[in-house]
Amino acid sequence: MTKEDKLQLARGVRDFPPEEKIVRNEVVEKLKQVFERYGYSPLETPIIERYKLLTAKAGAGEEADATKETFKLTDQGGRELGLRFELTLSFSRFIGMNPTLKIPFKRYEYGPVFRDGPIKLGRYRQFWQCDVDIVGSKNMMTDAEIIMLALDCFKNLGLDAYLEVNNRKLLRGIIEFAGIDAKQADSVIISIDKIEKYGRKQVVDELDEKGIDPVKVKKLLDAISVEGDNEKKLTALKELITNDIGQEGIKELEEIFSFLNKEQKKNVIFKPTLARGLGYYTGPIFEGFLRKSRITSSICGGGRFDKMVGMLINSKQEYPATGISFGLDVITDALKLEKKETKKTVTELYIIPIGTRKEALQIAYDLRKQRINVDIDLNQRGISKNLSYANSYNIPYVIFVGEEEIKEKKVKLRDMKTGKEQLITVEEIEKKIKR
Repeated sequence: MTKEDKLQLARGVRDFPPEEKIVRNEVVEKLKQVFERYGYSPLETPIIERYKLLTAKAGAGEEADATKETFKLTDQGGRELGLRFELTLSFSRFIGMNPTLKIPFKRYEYGPVFRDGPIKLGRYRQFWQCDVDIVGSKNMMTDAEIIMLALDCFKNLGLDAYLEVNNRKLLRGIIEFAGIDAKQADSVIISIDKIEKYGRKQVVDELDEKGIDPVKVKKLLDAISVEGDNEKKLTALKELITNDIGQEGIKELEEIFSFLNKEQKKNVIFKPTLARGLGYYTGPIFEGFLRKSRITSSICGGGRFDKMVGMLINSKQEYPATGISFGLDVITDALKLEKKETKKTVTELYIIPIGTRKEALQIAYDLRKQRINVDIDLNQRGISKNLSYANSYNIPYVIFVGEEEIKEKKVKLRDMKTGKEQLITVEEIEKKIKR
């Protein structure tokens, strides 16, 4: 094996140098701020799950891309395992394994997930998701709160984004209205999910391959293609879809919209073609997109999954649940496209000792106790090389610690942007650099 072969990355995975990892950490921190503001607590689950869980009927569904793209492996005991392709199934397993949890239970979780699928800008084979889910409430107020949380996340991240909303019950009602057999509903929904990405013709062809009557296909696609604002689309479908499940879906959407204020409604779009490809959704579904961005993939998505936990534990009891997942990779890719400058280091201040290594190290220790991110020259380089090093990492401040400064019980602080220098005490540094 050549050196080049040894040093190649696997396809669809990436290294993150400090300037990128800093941005990713900032995104996670801003999402966490909103999650915790809404009363969600942290949870961590393993990246390896039993393969049976990942392919369970209660999960994504046999035809879903996520199921087909699962990384499968076997341990030394011959047990079939898989890398998780999302966090929702692991959350549901956790709920099933902990029946004494107080309900409602709110949690957030972030971490890597894996899909052996196609690669493009914003889509990788190892990527991070940041999820919030709540189990134990059927009330549409819960789904409205998820929408509010998502909009607040967009705001906290400084993203010009909006949320598309639909309801799986409405989709099933439209499928019934079109005269398509209910047994084919899950398969039809997976095809509908591709309409925005691949266009109407490809969906027509795919449904034709599934043996669905072209007249019924046209009736289905015409119904989900209603136009107008949210109210007009809901009104049109309310008149068209009169079956119970479709009407229930419309009623739930109307109730959700009733909880949103005028400002929130500007960034929430009722999208009858929105389907979400995973098979476990049972009610309202959501998907977030950026405006005016080269990133066309969704930046978040989720919905209600009332049956998953009960099916996993073979119980007739329903565990109503809803949530949303944010794609860390696609969000950071979008922010990188917008940002002209990125941090190359978390260091706020760099110390250059001039023949005073012991004293300089003690000063570094004292400054770190003040919660300042401090680095120090450990290689005894000259002043010019040290300044060049600080500049290369865009470190905003440098202090020089020499014998004269030590005698005066001061240090020389340099602002690396302006070049301005001043003699100050160690105690004064925090106010100067934090200002």
